[in-house]
Amino acid sequence: MAPPNFENGVKAVNGADGHENYLFSTLAEGRPVEDPSTTLQIRSRYGGGGLALLADTALIETLAHFPRERIPERVVHAKAAGAWGEFEVTHDISDITDAAFLTVMGKKTPCLCRLSTVGGEKGSADTVRDIRGWALKLFTEEGNQDFVFNDLPVFFIRDPIKFPSLNRSHKRHPQTNIPDPNRFWDFHNHNQEGIHCLMQLFGNRGVPESVRNINGFGNHTYKVGKEDGSFKYIKFHFKPDDGSKVMPAARAAELAGTDPDYHTRDLYEAIERGDYPSWTLYFQVMDPKEAETYRWNIFDMTKIWPHSDYPLRPVGKLTLNKNPQNYFQEIEQAAFSPSTMVPGIAASADIMLQARMFSYPDAARYRLGPNYQQFPNNKPLSQVYAPFQRDGPGTINGNYGSDPDYIRSQFKPLGHPRYKKDIAHDMWVGEVTSYVSEVEEDDFEQARMLWRLMGEHDEQKILIENVTGHLGKCQYDIKRDAIRCFARVDPGLGEALAKNMDVEI
Repeated sequence: MAPPNFENGVKAVNGADGHENYLFSTLAEGRPVEDPSTTLQIRSRYGGGGLALLADTALIETLAHFPRERIPERVVHAKAAGAWGEFEVTHDISDITDAAFLTVMGKKTPCLCRLSTVGGEKGSADTVRDIRGWALKLFTEEGNQDFVFNDLPVFFIRDPIKFPSLNRSHKRHPQTNIPDPNRFWDFHNHNQEGIHCLMQLFGNRGVPESVRNINGFGNHTYKVGKEDGSFKYIKFHFKPDDGSKVMPAARAAELAGTDPDYHTRDLYEAIERGDYPSWTLYFQVMDPKEAETYRWNIFDMTKIWPHSDYPLRPVGKLTLNKNPQNYFQEIEQAAFSPSTMVPGIAASADIMLQARMFSYPDAARYRLGPNYQQFPNNKPLSQVYAPFQRDGPGTINGNYGSDPDYIRSQFKPLGHPRYKKDIAHDMWVGEVTSYVSEVEEDDFEQARMLWRLMGEHDEQKILIENVTGHLGKCQYDIKRDAIRCFARVDPGLGEALAKNMDVEI
């Protein structure tokens, strides 16, 4: 299936002066304009000046539109590359889910992918040390399925109320308007559950060689299931078929100054020359009974499931094969949300996932307007009939005519012939209570596992150098507290950092 077509439909004509391939030029309402470069004015008899007229609609429309061309950029994930593609099922997983786009071998589903940095603004450099966002929209026959993932397998926090603070600490100082490492490390010193993610970020994965070579990790625990009520817990993994490739810190710093759009350009040019990037989708699958006794809380996104416990199960292949024709319309106005799921896939009791399911569409309503789902790049290919979501700016779907805008009307009884029951819900018994997770010694265990793995691959020195380069810019007490946090992972790691930064711990 091909992605939606965004051609304007204008036709070329021959000009009166003999030039060929003129395009019809009009005002926004369609009135023909002979030459869009002219302005209607009263010319001075002395030459060199004139008076513009309010009656010059072309001039007024051109000037009035220009300052309104920008929409609010994303608070995070503002800088991105994007492309169209398709997802193909390569392995039978019908035993664990009846999601239509996953249950037919060889089935292909069109999709839109957006690959981003997190902390920087739209004009920031691609090659900074940062988590990469990995967003995918699949246009299935049962509605859209969005995946809003990251390129690291774990995250910094597990309590959703910390999410705005996390991102603010990684952004600009409110007084100096400059990113401040003191703020970055001050946050993480006092929220040490993120130590595993910090080690991933400052290790060898912090800067990819290309966005064609990054992983797409779901981080959260999801459910996949069937209409009979059965379900499994899963983690999603998109692995680049060309391998996960990283960029040395020195080269990344050089490119940030000489070619800040390096990753964006690389993806675009690769697709243009037919070198289509691809990823293989894998599941880690856990039975609900196993979750009750597993050594780690499976709903904690600061933790992984080791592959030795839950090996990767191949599912399908994603290929990006078409560049956008207009970046703003197709990529900048794209909206992805973890709440956008098809029957057969569902959220788990991961509270971070549940909070994101509200936050992402809420951000899209602010940034794009309440009817952003009607934009061609967000609109499902499947039939949509949602008469209780109507009116408001940007309505372009006919607004359901005279159909009732209230539930249980006798004039238009509602239902769906292909309705599937939801995946079985968990049973809840408890009291309402204020809760925030506390940092425990167990939060450092997977970081220790990663440190030992880095030793096996001769990558411990890379982590020490990268942390020293960033943390070393901080004031003394911030450095000391951060080094003490790393020392909880491994005393030798703490000692090496302390020696590099001349800090007593």
